[in-house]
Amino acid sequence: MATSLHYTFLSFFFLFTLLESTPNPDIAPLLAFKSASDETNSLYNWNSSTDPCSWTGVSCLNNRVSRLVLEGLNLKGSFQNLVFLKELRVLSLKYNNFSGSVPNLSNLTALKLLFLSHNELSGEFSESLTSLFKLYRLDLSYNKFSGEIPAKVNHLTHLLTLRLEGNGFSGEISGVNLPNLQEFNVSGNKLVGEIPLSLSRFPVSAFSKNRVLCGSPLPNCTAEVPREPSPSTGAIASPVSPKTTVASSPSSLPVTSATLSPKNTHHSSGKMSSLAIIAIILGDVLVLCVVCIFLYCFFCIRKVSSQKNGSHILEGEKIVYSSSPYPNTGQTSGFERGKMVFFEGAKRFELEDLLRASAEMLGKGGFGTAYKAVLDDGNVVAVKRLKELNVCGKREFEQQMEVLGRLRHPNLVSLKAYYFARDEKLLVYEFMTNGNLFWLLHGNRGPGRTPLDWTTRLKIAAGAARGLAFIHNSCKSLKLTHGNIKSTNILIDKSGNARVSDFGLAIFATPSSVPKTNGYRAPEVALDGRKITQKSDIYSFGVLLLELLTGKCPSVVDNGSGLATSYGGVLDLPRWVQSVVREEWTAEVFDLELMRYKDIEEEMVGLLQIAMACTSTSPDQRPKINYVVKMIEELRGVEVSPSHDTATDSVSDSPAVSEDNTCGAASQ
Repeated sequence: MATSLHYTFLSFFFLFTLLESTPNPDIAPLLAFKSASDETNSLYNWNSSTDPCSWTGVSCLNNRVSRLVLEGLNLKGSFQNLVFLKELRVLSLKYNNFSGSVPNLSNLTALKLLFLSHNELSGEFSESLTSLFKLYRLDLSYNKFSGEIPAKVNHLTHLLTLRLEGNGFSGEISGVNLPNLQEFNVSGNKLVGEIPLSLSRFPVSAFSKNRVLCGSPLPNCTAEVPREPSPSTGAIASPVSPKTTVASSPSSLPVTSATLSPKNTHHSSGKMSSLAIIAIILGDVLVLCVVCIFLYCFFCIRKVSSQKNGSHILEGEKIVYSSSPYPNTGQTSGFERGKMVFFEGAKRFELEDLLRASAEMLGKGGFGTAYKAVLDDGNVVAVKRLKELNVCGKREFEQQMEVLGRLRHPNLVSLKAYYFARDEKLLVYEFMTNGNLFWLLHGNRGPGRTPLDWTTRLKIAAGAARGLAFIHNSCKSLKLTHGNIKSTNILIDKSGNARVSDFGLAIFATPSSVPKTNGYRAPEVALDGRKITQKSDIYSFGVLLLELLTGKCPSVVDNGSGLATSYGGVLDLPRWVQSVVREEWTAEVFDLELMRYKDIEEEMVGLLQIAMACTSTSPDQRPKINYVVKMIEELRGVEVSPSHDTATDSVSDSPAVSEDNTCGAASQ
């Protein structure tokens, strides 16, 4: 015992020593957590030599860990060490094998979203959870918790989600009163007693598979509804006290010896008995009317209040990892119900599956917000929730989606499905695991960063060029364009290949969704407001190549040597490069991170010449994308993917879809 205590003391002493000695105090608890829980080395890039903000599942704010999302990684044991992450706002450990009781989380005073579902956690409802007053989402479902749901849960006044299904909770829930709840589920437990009025608005499925629950939305309670067995007698008592039982009609009165006496029998058949019955019936009707009016007013006020509070919370706090980032589609009064439309080869699911999926916000762009959605079956997709679209009607939108949905290429992010309704438009894409080019180039620059090497940059340039070539050549009669080429729209798949995303949406752009100061936009589009063309796509791609070469982002203010010229406060990367090359300082153009590699100067200069040709101010002088692909591949003999063959493959090989029908589905 003494040895064990001594070891524990030394462990905590070591942990606190690391907390004090390291620049980021979150490194020590994270590494201690990995050491204790990650037996399969799923968190392989967690090491003390790199920035923790670049580790798998870790996101930071002001250099402190603010979000930790580690789902389905076969992590085990306890997550006790995470209680030292004082700035943590989001913690999701779903679909792992954590066991034991929930550690004391009262230290995580900034925590807003907590997801612990589908583990092996046990014990009673942790009292420390009731002290996390900023919580909006709490999901403890599908574990092995037991005991009662404490009344202190009502202290969580901001709670929007409370999911406790699939556990062994017992006792009553009559004391639960959380006015802002939008999502609630206690099914599959051992709960008894009456459902409180505050929770009766939730569906039957939220209360099913319990021992004995009653009251709306379940059947009404009666005097015979059993409680838990009494510890002293083992008898099952009624949750309804005889003193509080109210008869709604004479037939419900208890039968006693007094009611069966001849005197009372004779009296009950008289005139007064009939009048009493009529009076009781009228009284019942009057009481029922009053109750109905009260309930109607109560729920109307509650609904308005809930909508106001929920909207304020979601917008004000900017929750980026919620149980459902999409609206309650199809359930709002007057809402036009749409449907999910899937393309060939896509795994199908229902809209409700998507609405239930846990979602992580990936980023916001001119056309909407993108989320990573994990469905109940483990399938992972990317969902773009569109906004500010200039769509004349459903037919126009569907026609364009039919064109985009048939584009299949190894260097494109495939559109799997779409959803259209008057107030909501969603696009479902395949999910890319390795992020986007922007973060590979610009994320976490400084000590400890792993730079993007030249071979990888050249591979990404070639892959992006092939993807753009397929878009430009897939439908000759329509002359499709991308319309929004930038580094955040070049995604990287699990094999390290570049995938072009967000293509074909510019047709729906509104003036407010197209920033004129976008550093990728061609001069004729940015200054004159001309229509986006394939030539303007070439210019944007040229800027992308310059970004790969220089390591500079064309969408940030230049604080450099002053050589850059800018419009609207945004670095005009092509002009800056031209000014440096004109002064014969060509070497100054290239990213310093590339200077460590040998024998690549010729290839870099070659790609620079291609980029400068693409960013010519005259659209007619810019090369076509097929020629750009050829020039990039010739720099180092980059191999063409076997599935690539030519850039002019048909949109669809289906005999039912002719090129005229496909290309004529929409117009640019």
